[in-house]
Amino acid sequence: MTAAGLAALWSHWRRNPLQLFTLVAGLALATALWSGVQALNAQARSSYDAAAAVLGEGRFDQLVPRVGDTIPRDTYLALRESGWLVSPVLEGPLRADDARIRIVGVDIPSVPRWAGSDAQDQRADSPRQDRDAIFAHPGIVDALAGITEYPVIANPDMAPDTAMTDISVAETLLDRPDALTRLVVARVQPLGLPDIATVAPDLVRRAARQSSDIDQLTDSFHLNLTAFGLLSFAVGIFIVHGAIGLAFEQRRAMIRTLRTLGLSLRRIMLLIALELLALAVIAGALGVAMGYALAATLLPDVAATLEGLYGAQVAGVLQLDPAWWLSGLGIALAGAVLAGAGAFWTIARMPILATGARAWAVASGQRRGWQGILAVVLVGLAGFGPVLGGGLLAGFASLACLLLGAALALPLVLDGLLALGERRAQGVRTQWFLADTRQQLPGLRLALMALLLAMAANIGVSTMVSSFRLTFTGFLDQRLFADLYVETDDTAQGAALQRIVADRTRAVLPIQWVDTQVAGQQAEIYGARVAPAYAENWQFIARDGSVWDRVAAGEAAIINEQLARRADLWPGDGVTLSPGRTLPIAGVVGDYGNPIGQVVIGEPLFQRLFPDVAPERFGLVTDDPDGLRAVLETELGLSQGQITDQAALKAFSLDVFERTFTVTAALNVLTLSVAGFAILMSLLTLAAMRVPQLAPAWALGMTRRSLGRLEVLRAVVLAALTLLVALPLGLALAWMLLTVINVEAFGWRLPMYLFPGDYAVLGGLSVLAALLAALWPARRLARTPPSDLLKVFANEG
Repeated sequence: MTAAGLAALWSHWRRNPLQLFTLVAGLALATALWSGVQALNAQARSSYDAAAAVLGEGRFDQLVPRVGDTIPRDTYLALRESGWLVSPVLEGPLRADDARIRIVGVDIPSVPRWAGSDAQDQRADSPRQDRDAIFAHPGIVDALAGITEYPVIANPDMAPDTAMTDISVAETLLDRPDALTRLVVARVQPLGLPDIATVAPDLVRRAARQSSDIDQLTDSFHLNLTAFGLLSFAVGIFIVHGAIGLAFEQRRAMIRTLRTLGLSLRRIMLLIALELLALAVIAGALGVAMGYALAATLLPDVAATLEGLYGAQVAGVLQLDPAWWLSGLGIALAGAVLAGAGAFWTIARMPILATGARAWAVASGQRRGWQGILAVVLVGLAGFGPVLGGGLLAGFASLACLLLGAALALPLVLDGLLALGERRAQGVRTQWFLADTRQQLPGLRLALMALLLAMAANIGVSTMVSSFRLTFTGFLDQRLFADLYVETDDTAQGAALQRIVADRTRAVLPIQWVDTQVAGQQAEIYGARVAPAYAENWQFIARDGSVWDRVAAGEAAIINEQLARRADLWPGDGVTLSPGRTLPIAGVVGDYGNPIGQVVIGEPLFQRLFPDVAPERFGLVTDDPDGLRAVLETELGLSQGQITDQAALKAFSLDVFERTFTVTAALNVLTLSVAGFAILMSLLTLAAMRVPQLAPAWALGMTRRSLGRLEVLRAVVLAALTLLVALPLGLALAWMLLTVINVEAFGWRLPMYLFPGDYAVLGGLSVLAALLAALWPARRLARTPPSDLLKVFANEG
């Protein structure tokens, strides 16, 4: 009997291959979007872990300079002589053709053992003449081999664009003798050691961390990607839920027959569950393969985004990781269970003799009240979420409540609007059309929910991105006011540059800073040579008095918005720059695109606090940038790559900005496409079920062509009404992204601008997608043979 039951259940899919395709394709698309995002995140995080493993971050304490970025060799020797077990590391960038390579030099005899040290193991076991080898990531082996005589060996465990070698080789490659970057502290130290502050007062001990700085900085970026992956997955699950629900409804008569023949309802439900499980495994496997292709396509833009925003280097080739493809199969199974749970519950509780679309609509209507209550509760939680609890996860939880609550409320809102239109309709045909549309809502509600989420996401994200673009463009105009930006080779060349250009410019603006901790936050302290150009161009979001006069006199400081919000420091508060040195804050400046805090003080005070720091980069304000460029190239010997004009720097910054949101735009397009697919599949599935409802209208004189046109009109009307709900929802989403998510993730708040033209285009595209989705089902209905319509009345008799 079990085999007969399976054969009977499977016969439904043989007779309805399009519905089977809807189920498998919907689940595969949902899995693909989710697993693709997880593959991107997994690839980025593996690159962070590899980069951290190169320097032992997360496992060992490290000694770093209090000021500047180098440690004198004498300081290292003093620590060793005092008994401290520390190992030197020299790190720096190296140009090889178009590649920028990170060279890491370690001292093999003294370095602690850490994960990812295959290169160390190989070198330690090799003959002396082979210990000068350079172990590099496979992607940079050829470039590195072309500029050095040292042997270069590929090591896939290395971080992207990173090479590790002996510290003596690194000194030669980087041309930095007698200078170190940091010291790695062994876990076990001898007893009775002197305090590090006594032996090396210029060093700061940085505690071991479980994750790298880059990993912490990019958490918000990956959480954003995960949120979009979940949104895309939810849109796909709406398709699957609708397909499963309609399949259960169509098989009600079959289930009634099987139960009459002696097959228990529990056995039937088990067989359907096994059937769904098999389909989920197939769809999940397809989805994981599609997700891999999607991730491989988007990975270059993700890598460019992470490097441009955070300086994080991510491998450009996707690695197969069992974790994410197993999670993809798991999410496919979970999605199938989630999508089928409601249908299982409904069909188990409905009377055995109930059948037809009307029975399904009645069963759906019984849950309408609870659905409305849940929608109100979720929207309320979305409003109170940012107030009751802060943090990025709380912000995304509020967004989820808002979107889910609006989706649940959509069928009720549409039903109310259609009922209002029905009461005010004048003609019989119009009243029938609106009443019939209301009856189709249970079958179309999930597709319309998917369309609502896709529209709202597009409106919200496009508003955020466009607002950010306007703000960022204005920010660049304010901050990049120098005509030329020059990077010298060293401090001596920087001093020579200042002498040469003194009479040829209106202002020479050194760009000098130190990396430090301010108010418990990672930050940079800049020393600005105050000039009229600063006052003319910089805009403050909060200020106290004459900002630049106070900064020039060394009486106050400027901080960026990130530091102000994270440390809750605003004009009038004090900011501690060094032990015993605290300045009042005169102004807070917007600093878009920067993940860490900044403090700006006057150059004289900066030189007193940090006398060992000399500028090597400069902004030059001049009336003749081309002539000044020629002078710098001829008299100072600077290369073209060391001189950047304002327009080129702005273009580069805007290019980084555009690439930053490429992935977001792609996911938005995919979600809207999936929503259109959901409408198409729902309409095609309902088309066959619509014949008994359309036959009376045909018998009363409406032509089949007219019925087909009304089906198209129905899809357009529902899409337009959904757009009316999606617009305020999308604007609410944009507001939360700009004022809650952005502040928690990046530390700055953006002004919100409205773009009616973009919304009109998006609305037109959404309605067009619904229209195109309705054409095929409408065409099928318009070509329904009259004999099929007449059979409806024959069956009734």
